[in-house]
Amino acid sequence: AGGLEPDLAALRQELSGPAALSVLIALVAVAVTFLIWRFVQGRRSSRKAVLLLGLCDAGKTLLFARLLSGRYRDTQTSITDSSATYRVSREKSTNVTLIDLPGHESLRLQFLERFKAAARAIVFVVDSVAFQREVKDVAEFLYQVLVDGTVLKNAPALLIACNKQDVTMAKSAKLIQQQLEKELNTLRVTRSAAPTTLDSSGGPAQLGKKGKDFDFSQLPMKVEFVECSARGSKGEDGDADLEGLEKWLVKVA
Repeated sequence: AGGLEPDLAALRQELSGPAALSVLIALVAVAVTFLIWRFVQGRRSSRKAVLLLGLCDAGKTLLFARLLSGRYRDTQTSITDSSATYRVSREKSTNVTLIDLPGHESLRLQFLERFKAAARAIVFVVDSVAFQREVKDVAEFLYQVLVDGTVLKNAPALLIACNKQDVTMAKSAKLIQQQLEKELNTLRVTRSAAPTTLDSSGGPAQLGKKGKDFDFSQLPMKVEFVECSARGSKGEDGDADLEGLEKWLVKVA
């Protein structure tokens, strides 16, 4: 034991020196990183809603019904929300809550306010046939969604669902993306002098990157576009064309 004493003394001295402090700091950093990761994952897992947004007559309610039952049904303009549990695939037991929100101008922001904190993802439904005449209204609503402080903070995945592709006059997803980026850029410029929405830090919300023309890649959330048809190419008797949307739901669930 006496022969080991010098070695034990040297070990005690080494453990109490700078090396031990470095190890301790590294362990604390790892622990803090893990706790932050758990916190973020916990917050994300608590957000199980997929919100269906869009203007009136974009086809949200029929799309909602088709996803849940696969069947066609006649729909009317919604004045309240509808929600249901949706199983994302037969192979996975993962579920999300689909929430169809009214598209009427006097109601849509009120319902968005109620459900936005629970949103894991947002499906913004666009009428591809009426898009050319509605582009300013579509961009206006989408702008309000994108500069919302809670949406910016949580950054839910965003899908622009270009609906009614079964109609010959429907605009393509690529054209819709280009036109929306152009309109959103114009809105950003015209509203920058008098912003009314605040981000999570308390300052004016900024859409995209200052000094650059807006495009969707500048947003904190991932944005994707799909072409779909809630009605389907064979109308009431056929299946909907929602493959792209369904694959996206599997991915974000």
